[in-house]
Amino acid sequence: MILNLFSFAGLLLSTTCLILVLVIFIYGKTKLHRIWAMFNTAVGLWGLSAFLVGQASNAELALVRWKIAHIGIIFIPIFLFHVSYILCGMKQRRLLFLIYLQGIFFLVLNFLDHYFIKNLRFVFSSFYYLNPGPTYFVFFSIWTMLVLFSLYQLFLLYRKSTGITRNRILYFFAGTGVGFLGGITNFLPVFKIDLYPFGNFTIPLYCIIVSYAVLKYRLMDITVAITRTGIFIAVYTLVLGLPFAVAGWLRDWFIEIFGPNWWTAPLGLMAFLATLGPFIYIYLQRKAEERLLKEQRSYQETLKQASVGMTRIRNLRKLLELITHIVTKTVKISYVGIYLLDREADEFVLQVSRDKGRTPVPKVKMDNPLISWIMLKREPLIYEEVKRQMEDTGDYTFVNLEREMGLLTASVIIPSFLNDKFMGFFVFGDKISGRIYTADDLNVFQVLASQAALAIENAQFYEDTKEMQEQIAQAEKMATIGTMADGLSHQINNRFYALSLIAGDSIDTIKLTDTAKCTPEVKEMIAEINHALERIQANVIQGGEVVQGLLKYSRKGETGFEALDMNTIIDNTLEMVQFKVKLSEIDLVRQFPPDLSKIKGNLTQLVEAFFNFIDNAYDSIVERRNTLKEEGFRGKITISAAPKAGIMEIIIADNGMGIKDDNSKKIFTPFFTTKSSAKKGTGLGLYVVKRIITETHKGRISFDSAYARGARFIIELPLA
Repeated sequence: MILNLFSFAGLLLSTTCLILVLVIFIYGKTKLHRIWAMFNTAVGLWGLSAFLVGQASNAELALVRWKIAHIGIIFIPIFLFHVSYILCGMKQRRLLFLIYLQGIFFLVLNFLDHYFIKNLRFVFSSFYYLNPGPTYFVFFSIWTMLVLFSLYQLFLLYRKSTGITRNRILYFFAGTGVGFLGGITNFLPVFKIDLYPFGNFTIPLYCIIVSYAVLKYRLMDITVAITRTGIFIAVYTLVLGLPFAVAGWLRDWFIEIFGPNWWTAPLGLMAFLATLGPFIYIYLQRKAEERLLKEQRSYQETLKQASVGMTRIRNLRKLLELITHIVTKTVKISYVGIYLLDREADEFVLQVSRDKGRTPVPKVKMDNPLISWIMLKREPLIYEEVKRQMEDTGDYTFVNLEREMGLLTASVIIPSFLNDKFMGFFVFGDKISGRIYTADDLNVFQVLASQAALAIENAQFYEDTKEMQEQIAQAEKMATIGTMADGLSHQINNRFYALSLIAGDSIDTIKLTDTAKCTPEVKEMIAEINHALERIQANVIQGGEVVQGLLKYSRKGETGFEALDMNTIIDNTLEMVQFKVKLSEIDLVRQFPPDLSKIKGNLTQLVEAFFNFIDNAYDSIVERRNTLKEEGFRGKITISAAPKAGIMEIIIADNGMGIKDDNSKKIFTPFFTTKSSAKKGTGLGLYVVKRIITETHKGRISFDSAYARGARFIIELPLA
């Protein structure tokens, strides 16, 4: 029996479907994959039966094979509907059951009802084709409606989807258009329209296209895929078809010239065109894609050029803003955010973002599953791929990734690595055009991220170097102050000594003076002068202690350390701070028992430290009162203390304005001040306090704060 085109198309289809079923069973893991494998099995059964029908030697044998073929034909639209049912997330299980039930009903009619297939007729001088009975027309109507209903459901999903999901459905439509428009030609002879069913040759292409869409997570842009496929078909139709056409048209001429070997001419032409075909295909493909992807290639080239020039930018903030500006403007993305690793906090912090009406996530912890996945895979993450894998596999890893990407509103995440160093990651939203991110896009983004990592490293190094130089300069200033301390203390002590002598002589003179004959007014004035001179002497003594404290601080050592009572420290602090702080405007609360254990420390230095705490707290309270203007607000400073494992834990808390997160890491930096006016503070207070607590007293200091709610400083000092 000669292999006719009908049989050949059936053999090609059945072979293709067999291969696809094997591939799906190897790589497919989900219910969708299993149903699509069943669809290909049904199509493959039809193809195998078509091959056998075309080879049948008589009508009786052909009829049996047509009935077997209809097992596949009946279930093709059923499995197609089931696929759309899963993709669209439909929940009408009763409808699904009824559709399978009608399939079984027609399957029974196929084998038992004489009026389903009435008889056969010989067509195209090649093979036997069926004559339908009355019930067959009912079957064909339901078959057609089921196919159209399935495509309608996919169309509804297409309208509300974006990105990869939208592109995936376009693959379904493209494949279905090719397959069913070709496959429908098999029904034409049923209705006495005797056109040869050449459309069978398009069905394998349908199965391949949709299988690719079902199995593949990252799909080529459908426009590019169709263009490449169209060019391929056109070129190889020319390569294979032209020699046959030439052989048919010019056969007599070839025989006249070449004799019995006339066939070598078209064969040579085929060999020539087959050699030339790949070059023609590549050329046409490049030209077509240059026009089709002109905009995409343009912004990709812009990003490549930008990535080369980034390393020349030294200002980190300017660099990051430039990256986000270029990406959003050239690629036209709805949102871009850049997160960089903060090694001290062990978290990724949002540095810059460009968005449209969204609230970005400010920080991503290092233990976030998203970070773990990026560090493990070191490749881009696409939200719709993650979502699909979550739905397909139910793997909890993808559930976590989908949730975290959803919180970031990320369509794509591009990691930025410098060798093995994870610098950060870029978050991209959807394209404003609604198109997908192509493989070329992702490749360009990865190049951009790699170059950005180097540029960020350079900018950070430059800023760190600049900051280090500033710190060195500040340290030199502090060293100079320390060097000057001895000379200054000598000069200041001389002045204190002179004041002490003058005050002492004046007091002695007053004591030796007879004031008995003086009027009460004069006596009162002399008493006030005497009191003032005594105060001068007392302050001279305290001033000398401050100078000694400065020397002890600059020289270090154990001299001047003694057992100190908390009340003594606070009383001395309040005596000094009352000339600067209006204590009547605030409540200062002591929360510790009177018999509290004593601490080991230098009274003068600790008074200086507590002076700074209370002074700063008061300024913070005043700032809150003036800024927020809260009705009934009154400032409060609470000092609590309790012994704890060989140390005294002291907490100084206020209800002032607090400290902003941005300033929290610089609070102990010299010459840095948070006070609303730079004239109010030098920025040395807390720096000196930290040195007093940690270096001189071998203690510890920390703080926590909520902006607009207050701050707490926690001090740990050794017990006496």
